[in-house]
Amino acid sequence: MTIIAIIGPKGSNTWQAAHSYNPDADILTYPHHGALEQAFLAGEADIMILPVYNTHMGGVLRSFQIMERMKKSYWCDNIVQPINLSLGSLDTTSALRIMMGTSQVMRQSEEYLTQHYPHAALLTVTDLDQAITEVIAAKRTDHGIIEAEGLLQENKLALREREVAPHNKTRYAVISHEPAKRSGYDATSIITEPLKDRVGMLFDTLGEFTKRGINILDMRAETDARTQELQIFIEAEGHCDDQIIKETLSAIGNQVIQEADSIKVLGSFPRVDMRVKRIKTFGFIGTGSMSVWFAKKLEHEGYETMLSGRSSTLRPEEMIPLVDVVCICVPISYTAATIEQYGHLLQDGQALILLAGEAENTLDTAMNHTSQGVELMLVHNLWGPAAATMKDKNASVVRTGRSGKLCSEFESFLYKHGAAIYHDSPQKHDLLMGVGQKLPTTISVALALALADNDIQMDDIPSHATLTSLYSILAMARVHNQNARTYAEIMSTKGEGRKIVRSFAENMLKITDMAENEKIVDLCELIDQSSTFLTPEFLAASMKQSLAVDETLGKLMK
Repeated sequence: MTIIAIIGPKGSNTWQAAHSYNPDADILTYPHHGALEQAFLAGEADIMILPVYNTHMGGVLRSFQIMERMKKSYWCDNIVQPINLSLGSLDTTSALRIMMGTSQVMRQSEEYLTQHYPHAALLTVTDLDQAITEVIAAKRTDHGIIEAEGLLQENKLALREREVAPHNKTRYAVISHEPAKRSGYDATSIITEPLKDRVGMLFDTLGEFTKRGINILDMRAETDARTQELQIFIEAEGHCDDQIIKETLSAIGNQVIQEADSIKVLGSFPRVDMRVKRIKTFGFIGTGSMSVWFAKKLEHEGYETMLSGRSSTLRPEEMIPLVDVVCICVPISYTAATIEQYGHLLQDGQALILLAGEAENTLDTAMNHTSQGVELMLVHNLWGPAAATMKDKNASVVRTGRSGKLCSEFESFLYKHGAAIYHDSPQKHDLLMGVGQKLPTTISVALALALADNDIQMDDIPSHATLTSLYSILAMARVHNQNARTYAEIMSTKGEGRKIVRSFAENMLKITDMAENEKIVDLCELIDQSSTFLTPEFLAASMKQSLAVDETLGKLMK
């Protein structure tokens, strides 16, 4: 039989948490942290449960101090327990002069006590069992006890008020003698040894996680008032056996802190999610690399995913009834036809998220081929499957009048992973994609044709160009070094983006004619007019970016 060690008597919230974790376990109760720690180290229990966070009082520092000291223990799991505190006493009529409870319970009930018993003395006890026994024996009718309702009833106390600290939850750490294996949805908790503080220590430590795209779930730093030594606690996504976590901790220890044995891994465990998740399963129509990329990221967040398409055993019509959200992620030219084929199969209460690069035609088609009760949103991620993370990468989100809670949850997923989200109308999206994608791609293809028409040798270009004039050459090379279908699809999109390419072509002919007729004054006037339209702020920022790119290119070309 599993033996669990806790602080607090039978019926307390901690006891209830232990019982819910393993109803068949033998639960040993101890009056204080010291006795609990000694019993666990002596092998009297298989598991120790410690409160680590409460929604009313924050982190429980004492628990982290215990875990830090224990060399052969592992934080392996968590329990999130609703804390329902009630007020009891010997009767329901006597005036209460003294309010009694453990230190944690008294802190959680502070608002209630201030409002309802502002003049009562507050008595914090370590051994609540013993304190209640003494109250009963001495018939102290002026004492109120705050604890779980079950414990009050266990001691036959009269119930005065329920739920004295609403919206109250406690997270408990499950401590074992053995580390936890990967679950696929893990977090790792670390704590540093007391460190000599220096400027940027905390910033640099967090930066090692950020630059690798690792999300930090919890962080706190404590500075000892006497020694001024800094201690950092971090909980981050991932398992301690994951290579990326190993690399991060190694970099922090060797490059940031630069002290041997400065980091203790408290343990890895299945991730605790305090958010309300309405989505359980995502289903993808389209089995390409971008669908696979998103599916892996979503699985890392604890969602189930299914992929279906022309090459998969699972057919889209079989998958759609099994999922909460359907994501269509196919080439642009196939998106509308895919919606027409499968949109009518979605039921009210599901969501359709279109991972597509064209908005107006795509959303019109979706509106016409899905019922009013189906949520609908378009997301255009401006990165490809080679990207390691979404951090600082642009995502255009086009919400509709039918974008609801499920769509918002997917948007929150993008936000959490650092995507820069821009909300567009369908028309604005397509027009700006004309500027950002359709036009540059069209120019790149046309430029390559011009080089071929004039038999320009690639080796001659760098010697006859400034670094800035190489930008268009670099963009051209990028387009021609990747999947041609992708860029052909971009150039062929419908909607407002076509206006940009047409406008550019017309102006290109106009400027070419002026230049060939040597109308230099007229060309100067055109440039000045455009400079005014582009604004000094935009030009200054762009010049700064150009200089930074020039500096990088200069180093690469040496």
